[in-house]
Amino acid sequence: MVEFSLSEEEEMLRDLAHEFAETELRPNSEHWDNNREYPRDAIRLCHETGLTNLHIPEAYGGMGMGVMTEVIVQEELAWGDSGFATAAYANGLTGAPIITGATESQKEKYLGMLVNDGALCSYCVTEPVAGSDVQGINTNAVLNGDHYVLNGTKMFITGAKYADWFFVLAYTDKEAGYKGMSGFIVESNWDGVSIGKKEDVMGQRCSDTRSVIFQNVKVPVENLVGGKEGNGWFNAMSAFDLSRPCVSAHAVGVARAAYEHALAYSQEREAFGKPIFNHQMIMAKLADMKTSIEAGRLLVWKSAWLADNGQPNTEAAAHAKRFCADMATEITIEAVQIFGGYGYSEEYPVARLMRAAKVFQIYEGASEIQRLIIGREITR
Repeated sequence: MVEFSLSEEEEMLRDLAHEFAETELRPNSEHWDNNREYPRDAIRLCHETGLTNLHIPEAYGGMGMGVMTEVIVQEELAWGDSGFATAAYANGLTGAPIITGATESQKEKYLGMLVNDGALCSYCVTEPVAGSDVQGINTNAVLNGDHYVLNGTKMFITGAKYADWFFVLAYTDKEAGYKGMSGFIVESNWDGVSIGKKEDVMGQRCSDTRSVIFQNVKVPVENLVGGKEGNGWFNAMSAFDLSRPCVSAHAVGVARAAYEHALAYSQEREAFGKPIFNHQMIMAKLADMKTSIEAGRLLVWKSAWLADNGQPNTEAAAHAKRFCADMATEITIEAVQIFGGYGYSEEYPVARLMRAAKVFQIYEGASEIQRLIIGREITR
């Protein structure tokens, strides 16, 4: 039986997340964006409110919520400020390969830090020479007695300056290709770890994006994820099946925010003697926006439901990510168009939303990569 209603617990968390977004995020969004300010205090408050680390199993101190609950919360947070949502959800993406592939002692220590200490972590895969082509990374780790020597540079890492630890993908056997990749947990205060300059990005400016440099970092063998070499590729890629529904929910939240601003403006702004909403061209634009948002949310929910019910969701997650990323970009552009000249002014939120939306087509797997994934899945 198909069920579209939310549980009482899901409704409660959605309302809590919406209230948090309305009172703590929206009033600060313009300031964070203008000043490129990382919202550390707001992330801490979000943690204290119980809206972060929902995915961490109860065995390690978390709430043990499913992906469905997570996407519901993430949509609301992104509705408030997508840069904040991206920054706060770094724990979700980074924690995923630990939950699915780490040893018990690794889970207890590093997931415990997130839950008990409000720690932050970052996902270090992308490099200056390798984005979508993950196998093109150069970072390597060489075993030397009781530790690995890690060298390499990671690029466009969300929250790197504020992270307490990183999940790092590196080659332990370059000749083996993707089967020679391994994952490591690296603490940010270890010798040889340094953080690069802050990238001056187009949108989601408060999320803080930097490079991370690993220079002869000694990583204890105990921090090899899962305690076995060669599992890094699978750990890193499987994380996307859990994170892409959430990032897609961010896109839905941004699109919804832009739509709501455009709808309100269209009912206030008059042209040719009546509100512009009553002109069929504008009404049709808003109707199409609403349809796309509803469709996108259903794709997100399906991909989350599959994950929660132990079914493969790679294709469904790719559908959601591709559609919602493109949809958010298109809707924010249309929102600016409805605002006209005012939409092009940074004094109005739709300009900020349009800048924020573009990255959904780029990170966590570009839209083109999602199409490739879908193509491969439907021809299996």
